[in-house]
Amino acid sequence: MATESHPAELDLPATERFDLEGVYGEIVAELEPADLEGEIRRLSDPSAAEETIHWGRNYLYRSHLETPAGRVEVVVKQFRNQGLRQRLRRRFAGSKALRSWRIARAFQAAGLKTAEAVLLIESKHPEGASFFVSRYLDDMIEARYLLRAANRHAEAQEFPSLDMNAFLGEMGRVLARMHAAGFFHRDLSIGNVLVPARLGEIGPRDLYLIDLNRARRVGRLSSTQKTRDLCRLAIFRPEQQKIFLDAYWGDGGAGPYRTALYKLYHHGFLARIGAKKALRAWTGRVRDWFRPRRAHAHIPEAPSGASARDKIVWDHLSDQPHQHAGRLEKLTVRLADAPSHLRQTATFLAAMPRVWGRYRKLREELYTREVPWQGLGVCVRPFPEAPEALLAALDDLGTDKVLLRLHPWEDDHEAEADLAAELSRRGYDLAFSLPQNRQLVRDPERWRRKIEELGELFTPYGGDFQVGQAINRSKWGVWRTSEYLDLVASASEILRRYPDVRILGPAVIDFEYHVTTAILNHGRKDAFFDIVASLLYVDRRGAPEQTQLGFDTIGKVVLLKAIAETARGSGPESWVTEVNWPLWEGPHSPAGRTVSVDEDKQADYLARYYLLALATGAVERVYWWQLIARGYGLAVPAACKGSRTELIRRPAFDALATLARELRDSLFVRPLASPDGTYLYLFRFSDNRECVVGWSVGGGRRATLPRPAKTLVERGGERSRAPERTEVELSPAVRFFHL
Repeated sequence: MATESHPAELDLPATERFDLEGVYGEIVAELEPADLEGEIRRLSDPSAAEETIHWGRNYLYRSHLETPAGRVEVVVKQFRNQGLRQRLRRRFAGSKALRSWRIARAFQAAGLKTAEAVLLIESKHPEGASFFVSRYLDDMIEARYLLRAANRHAEAQEFPSLDMNAFLGEMGRVLARMHAAGFFHRDLSIGNVLVPARLGEIGPRDLYLIDLNRARRVGRLSSTQKTRDLCRLAIFRPEQQKIFLDAYWGDGGAGPYRTALYKLYHHGFLARIGAKKALRAWTGRVRDWFRPRRAHAHIPEAPSGASARDKIVWDHLSDQPHQHAGRLEKLTVRLADAPSHLRQTATFLAAMPRVWGRYRKLREELYTREVPWQGLGVCVRPFPEAPEALLAALDDLGTDKVLLRLHPWEDDHEAEADLAAELSRRGYDLAFSLPQNRQLVRDPERWRRKIEELGELFTPYGGDFQVGQAINRSKWGVWRTSEYLDLVASASEILRRYPDVRILGPAVIDFEYHVTTAILNHGRKDAFFDIVASLLYVDRRGAPEQTQLGFDTIGKVVLLKAIAETARGSGPESWVTEVNWPLWEGPHSPAGRTVSVDEDKQADYLARYYLLALATGAVERVYWWQLIARGYGLAVPAACKGSRTELIRRPAFDALATLARELRDSLFVRPLASPDGTYLYLFRFSDNRECVVGWSVGGGRRATLPRPAKTLVERGGERSRAPERTEVELSPAVRFFHL
């Protein structure tokens, strides 16, 4: 590789170009790692993400680069280049990553603060992703948080160490220096200005400007161009706008003309943003009918020449299939299958009177008997990097029920078999999930061979087998009810050769009980379900107490029990074999951004879901999917600490462990009376000790215990002496009051 000199930018570190198989780019020479190709492959794989920073049109994540001088923390920004428009822009103007690289280097040369450019990676494929890698700016926060507080007149309460006027003045002067150097940012939002987290120490040149892919170096900027940059900042209070503008314009201040121009552009910008959001929402809904949802760059293309039924690939980051077929293509398939759907609807309607009658009876009987607390479960997949870490985590979790998901389409099941053998040896109550994919649905003989193989391998360790997975989602390969029932009939015939085997299904995902009802009343004797298994997600409603069509989590599990007890093709027992709340972790998240939550909310919702569901007695088990996973798991590999053999346990892990420990061997007695929006659940132990578990949907609520508690245990397991009074504070995080 030849070293590229920068005679006009002598203060910048030299860079070197590289050209490797599939990719090319540029790197700061002094940071070039010994294994350049290996580091580039790792950094450009979103699975290398150690922390998601931004998840949107582009994906921004933190990782690290191994250099001769040691580990360098970096931020990777992945730009997608899919579609004709992006390909043409990339060809004639350069990719967004290339523009980011060039402007960041120019900023550095001009003495302006930005994240230092480290590495540029370009795919040789026309639609391949581009990557801009910069140094990670530690201990910084976005200016958005300061200005949002200021716009609410809350900056003194939320940031007491901040001199807001000094910050606004410094920001104005920094932007003036940027414009004086000839840079037109063109995307100057309050999220693209970083300030030190030590807010009381903001000084000259402490502000960093980032997200430069739209920036241009134009020489001398006009007043209009300058104002177009400034108006994008969300500074809404007139007195603060004046401080900011006066600092920007310097001697003499902004003056009436510049101030009026700023206000005109500022109001125009806000109106344009509002109109653009509304237009995008409308055009997006229309466009979704005619083109498939845009996939993340790491997801493989659909098989060449695949029909609308078969445009399904595996997404290894979220551990689920991805459907490339668009809405119009899927609608075409559904219309072709109309007779099957009409039969399904007729079966559902015929069953509903007896289901509804049983549901009303179960609601009347709710909480009239004590319920053993024994249904906590967790799903697992092998963790080959450190199997002992997985087993240690399970032991610490304290749940004795484990569901192991198998992948019948794979050829090697050694890791699953080893894990099952060890879990069985340790006394875990082990169940297995047998999901399908489109290839197995289309090839019944291959499905039979795989079930025969898996039955022989895993029946020594457990007899409960869920056949199928999310069969009401086309991405899992099932389009018609008959396709799924054929899989169940074949698997049942094979697995029931072994003693004590129970078949679980139909594994319908979400609150789509019309599908569950139809399948459980199909009339085929060769596809009987001993236990009704459901993937009962409620995450799209937010908190588990929220309702959907009038049913909250309690109503949903009771209705599911009514369906099971009145079905002609199943036994009365009901399990929830999969639930989680996805986290804000980019493409690792199995659902969209709109339903993702932070780790604390995930922990709150997990504990409340288990309590609400299991206390009804209508569902015997609830399994969280899964123990170790980015994006939704109870624990995550500690790659951010340089180790892939250790685990970081999330708050949700501690929440489930606390539920298991504090309520072990107890009986749920009944809910206690409490104000609206609060919940008090009474549990009793064999020695007559009692515990009340309490929480509220909102914060800062109070409720009254039947008598004072001795010990208070927080959601994460922290123990303390309880206040000597009956009135207690409740929050969205469950609390355990041992009376």
